[in-house]
Amino acid sequence: MLRGLVGGYGVARWTKKRPLGGAVLAVAGAAAAQPWRQRAGGKAAGALTVAYVAAFAGSHPPARKVGAWPAVFGVAGAVALASRAVADRQA
Repeated sequence: MLRGLVGGYGVARWTKKRPLGGAVLAVAGAAAAQPWRQRAGGKAAGALTVAYVAAFAGSHPPARKVGAWPAVFGVAGAVALASRAVADRQA
């Protein structure tokens, strides 16, 4: 999941192909949802998936103020903490 947000942005930035970055983001998000579902159940996995997508969208406004990479790392860290709190607690 953390790799998806950071990797998706990195791919989009370095290739200059935003759809390719979006594909990396989507594949990594789908891959993260499987262990979330196994560890914490469907509702928790759904909530974490929503948080993942919201983090992607939510990274854009702060990027204007703090820069793109800090914004991406910040939201990725927030989702990682949420994942740890929800899914890893259930394991």
